Amino acid sequence: MSEKKEKKEKKDKKDKRIVRFRHRVIRKLVYLPGMLLSKILYGSKVDRLQGDHKRQYLILYNHESDFDQILLGQAFRFPVYYLAMEDILSNGLSSAILRYAFAPIAIKKQTIDLKALRDCFQVVKEGGSLAIAPEGHRTYSGRPCYINPSIVKMIRKLKLPVVLFRIEGAYGTQPRWSNVIRRGHVHAYPSEVIEPEEYAALTNDEFYERIRVGLAVDETKLPGEFRHKKLAEYLERVAYICPDCGIAPHESKDDLIRCTSCGRTVRYLPDKTLEGVDRPFPFRYVADWYEYQCDTINRMDPEVYKDRAAAEDMGSLYRVILYKKKELLRENTRLTLYGDRIVVDAGTEKELCLPFEEVPVTLLGRNKLNLYAGDEVLQVRGSVRFNALKYLNFYNRWYNLHKGDPRSTYLGM
Repeated sequence: MSEKKEKKEKKDKKDKRIVRFRHRVIRKLVYLPGMLLSKILYGSKVDRLQGDHKRQYLILYNHESDFDQILLGQAFRFPVYYLAMEDILSNGLSSAILRYAFAPIAIKKQTIDLKALRDCFQVVKEGGSLAIAPEGHRTYSGRPCYINPSIVKMIRKLKLPVVLFRIEGAYGTQPRWSNVIRRGHVHAYPSEVIEPEEYAALTNDEFYERIRVGLAVDETKLPGEFRHKKLAEYLERVAYICPDCGIAPHESKDDLIRCTSCGRTVRYLPDKTLEGVDRPFPFRYVADWYEYQCDTINRMDPEVYKDRAAAEDMGSLYRVILYKKKELLRENTRLTLYGDRIVVDAGTEKELCLPFEEVPVTLLGRNKLNLYAGDEVLQVRGSVRFNALKYLNFYNRWYNLHKGDPRSTYLGM
């Protein structure tokens, strides 16, 4: 082999590395600003890992806010490589900067992403540490979300010590459905380290339960007050079923949310509880309201909404060019939800029917809807008050009855 060819192969091999020296430099540069910003905005207190910071770790954390990765990064003295949804890495220049600075591992929702798995193993092979939110998304209700048991098999293959990292209070400070950060306090800390020889002695069920319980932060059981003038603003991103009217639009302003159908009005209080204004409200927390909605959908027969619309919204339709950008396809388009499909611009020459049989649905960010139509990824962005959650819940109800387990109550999120 010629010296020139050998140098080229070494360069190509180096270019394919995920773990880079620059990530250590960038981490040191952003550490202090990130810490100060999180203290100012979140009133955060972060406990550092007590132990050998030269080891590699797999860090599992509960996902509550936009700042979770910044909080987690303060607990470790080395760069951490995170899994990131495809949407975050499909925003042009900002995504390119993110990839250069932190090399997040891209993962596609609604698929078994083998490339993401390979990248995780490559990071470990190159000496890096991984951070994964096993719930896969931020909580909408403040209560723990579903964790796929397959995480146990992945951990066993990685063979790294596992750090369970708990974030408490971040939901109260900034719920997923809200745009504002409330004055309050957040505590983030490594709760335990589980060594490989320790979890090797556990059954899969035992290990799964230890992870689930270790990350189970229920914000309804944590004390504290979180203050802001607009405590209920955009709660209609979650609330779409009124206990009096059923499926109905809601609107919020300041600390109040109101059903536009019957006028029932609810106040969101600083201690995260709900209070009926014009009449008693049956739910104490957003989590109780959220679970009521799930119970209602799980009792629903999708056939009831096969020929009549369950809901209608206005929004814009985009094509997502994965890991690059998004192209606007239709602006100010009408979105109609049925029991077995979503229809764009129903009843017009531009009608686009997206049956659940062929088009999986998922929710990203606060209220963006992704539709996976074969090889094409479409994204719906409504107004700031758009409720994408009901589309996801309807899809999963249909899926459970027709493709999954009819007894399953998991509706996504």
